[in-house]
Order: sequence, then structure tokens, then C-alpha cells
Amino acid sequence: MARLRRYLTDTVLPFSSHYGALFRRHHIDPARLRTPEDLSQIPFTTKLDFAPNEDKSDPVRDFVLIPDRAILSKRLSTIGRALLHGRQAVADGFEREYRPLLMTSTTGRSAEPVPFLYTAHDIENLKLGGTRVMEVCGSTREMRMINMFPFAPHLAFWITHYAGTEFGVFVVSTGGGKVLGTEGNLRLSKKIKPDVLIGMPTFLYHVLTEAVRDGLELPSLKKIVLGGEKAPTGIRRKLRALAAQLGAPKVDVLRTYGFTEAKLAWAECPFDEDAGSAGYHVHPDLALLEIVDPATGAPRGEGEPGEIVFTPLNARGSVVLRYRTGDCIDGGLFHEPCPFCGRIVPRLVGEISRRSDVRELRIDKLKGTLVDFNHLEHVLDNVEHVGTWQVELRKRHDDPLECDELILHVEKTDEFDPTRLAALLSDRFVRELEIHPNRVEFHSVEELRNKQGVGAQLKEQRVVDHRPGAPSPASPASSPQGKAVSGNTL
Repeated sequence: MARLRRYLTDTVLPFSSHYGALFRRHHIDPARLRTPEDLSQIPFTTKLDFAPNEDKSDPVRDFVLIPDRAILSKRLSTIGRALLHGRQAVADGFEREYRPLLMTSTTGRSAEPVPFLYTAHDIENLKLGGTRVMEVCGSTREMRMINMFPFAPHLAFWITHYAGTEFGVFVVSTGGGKVLGTEGNLRLSKKIKPDVLIGMPTFLYHVLTEAVRDGLELPSLKKIVLGGEKAPTGIRRKLRALAAQLGAPKVDVLRTYGFTEAKLAWAECPFDEDAGSAGYHVHPDLALLEIVDPATGAPRGEGEPGEIVFTPLNARGSVVLRYRTGDCIDGGLFHEPCPFCGRIVPRLVGEISRRSDVRELRIDKLKGTLVDFNHLEHVLDNVEHVGTWQVELRKRHDDPLECDELILHVEKTDEFDPTRLAALLSDRFVRELEIHPNRVEFHSVEELRNKQGVGAQLKEQRVVDHRPGAPSPASPASSPQGKAVSGNTL
């Protein structure tokens, strides 16, 4: 808490338009923030705080730290540095600390895309956080790695890039499917013989499936590191099975968790598959995490499930305090040493789901039914005979006044009878989601790849909402103001 008080007093409140006004309006004194319980004095920040105001002004700039030279020049630390190193050295130091150099952006799946700015100071944090991800995953400098995240203003790509350069390991970035295509990624993999593949689960599944079909061998593969989207047990099991067919029977499939607003990511350490993951190992010197009740915002205790709330402790550029991520974890936050690697850092344990992935469906014309699509990965990724899939929501006969339809698009991986498989999937939907899909449609690998936007979208589309009036998110491949034309995705 002492680190947070210093950070607020010296860095955030003097230079953040949003939080300076917020603390004054609520009469919050940082000196009184002594215990974790005291954090409740600070109001939450949510995605709604980035929405344009009634006067159509853009509040995103209000979250950027803009230093006041008059305040900085009066500080004893500034005067001391000027006497020792000269005024120009002090000015150069403030430039590195506060001048924005890099921008990433949210993907706009549940709201308009929001840019987040990094200074040189933030990039150093990104390098440090990335290096720790490498260490937690059990990387060594002798490894050869391929980064298959798309070239984009996206945290996953940049933290992988800076992690590689800072850790000192050989990393080739392919840009995912949009730059080299699937064939280019396979050719590069055959030539480099990577120890580690890094990318989004759906795209890596697609690449490894094609590698198996092409008869490629990757016996040196030791780790598959996933990020950018959820990776439940089923998809990880499938990735391990594909790796075994490529001649790599012992592969760690590890997840990372991060989000644009954090400007950081955290990773799992290698774990015993029978015991299950020990969770994401977080950096307590760089960020403060809370778990709160998703409905009330009340704090949850050690190991209790809830929504993840984030506060940085050393960020510059764009800064958010007590940011409600909308991500809910079914385990919680744990502080005892990791049972696998022994690290004594907080760990986020459990499966993470999105609050925005709960949608209303009008199964009949009388009332709506709330459906939690977070369960889809567990319903579908764990089913034998199923490769990848997509769920499509639309109106019956494309009539806005008609009932909603749910169509399940599936890639069948073997000769299993399609009628029996459709019945099996329908039964699973009823058990897990309490609804029946209106129909199940089977597709070839190529057809489903096109439906999901593999290689064309920043995140492959596993759920699309084609109902009239459904929000249309910004396309990851376009500018932050661009719109996707393929419907809303989860």
C-alpha cells in the first residue's frame, strides 16, 4: 500500500486529469489508503468511462499522464538531479518517463476500441514483464521461438516481441496468418525447427492441424504458449495431441492472461496435467489485483471467485485505477507459494470468463433467455470428433420481429456418423446452456477457417451475432475507428 500511496501522490494525481478531478470530487486522501480494504474509497473505472461525453469530447486523453513542468521543477529530487547532471539531463529523463512512444488498442469486441499509450518508461515495464513471462514458462536462451501473433497494435504481439529482445532469445515474428499465410508459417517452422510456438489458440490449432496433414515433423517442440483469447482444457488437450503427431510427445501447453488496459501479461508455470494449473503468476511490484463480487463490487476473500480488478503501481502514459476488467475467475487470488515452481507471488487461479459473454436470446416471442456463452469452450472443445467450431446467432428468416436462432457450425475430424454427432452436440448444449441449437451444420476445414476469419481477423470469430441491431465491433485489421462487417464476436 505504501507503493500505491507514493505512486498516487507523486505521479498519478498531479498529472491525470481524470483522477485528479475524481479524488477531489470524492475527497479522497491517498495518505489514508493504509489497508487493502481502504481501496474501496476509490471508485471503480470501467469501459464506460472511456465512452464519448455528451459534449462529444473524447475522455481517453483524460487518462493519459501529462506532466506539469511547474510542479516537476519545484521538487527537491528534480533540483538535486539538475545540480548533479545538468538541466538537459533532467529534461531528457522526463521525456523518457512521460512522452508517449507506442500505442496499443482494445479490440472493440464489447465496446468501441480504446487506445492505450506507452512511454519509454512503460516499454521498460513491458520488457520486465515479458522477461518474467519467459522465466515463469521455463524458457531458456538456447530455445528457438516463433511468434505467430498478428502484427497489430495489440498487447500480445508487443509483449512477446519485447520479451524476446530483453530475455535474449531467438524469436521470429510471422505476423500470424495475414502476412505469411498458413503455408508461410509452416515453411518457416520446418526451417527453424522451433522449441516454442506462441500465438492465439485457434490459429495455432489451425497451423498444427495443417502441419499434421502435410506430414511435417517438429520433434524439437517443447512448449506452446497461448494468449489473446480463452484456452480451455479441451483446446489445450487437442494442441498436445497434434504436437505428439508431429513427433513432440512432451509439450507444455501454457496460457497467458493480459489485457490492453494493464499493459502487462502474466503466465502459468509448467504444471502437472493431472493436478491442474497453479494459475497465472502476477507481478506485485508492478500491479495490484483485487477480486470483487461482479454484482455488488464488494471485495472477495482469499481463493474466492469474482471479477478481476486492476491497478498499476508503476505505469505512465495511459493509466487506469481500480479498473473492472469484466473478466471473472472461478478460483480466485491466492498468495501461498506455487506448488510447482515455488515462486512466492500472487496467483490468479481458475478459468476466466467474460461478463459480456452472457447474452439474451428470444427463444420464443414472449420473453428473453439469458445464455452464458462462456461455457461453449467446455461444451465443444472437449467433444471427440470435433475440431474447431463457430456459433452463429441470427433471426429466423432474417426477420427482425421473429425469434432468435442459434446455428452451430462444426468441423468434423473423423468418420463418426454426422447424425449421431449432431444429436450428441445438441444434448450437450441442453445440459450446459439449457437450449437446443436450431441446427448443426458440418463444414470442411477450409470453410470453417473462412467463417472464423483465421488469418484475416486479429482474433478468430468463434461466436458471431448476425441479429439486426447487434453491436458491430471495430475490425482489428482496421484503424481504431473502423467497423467490422462480419458481426459481433466474443
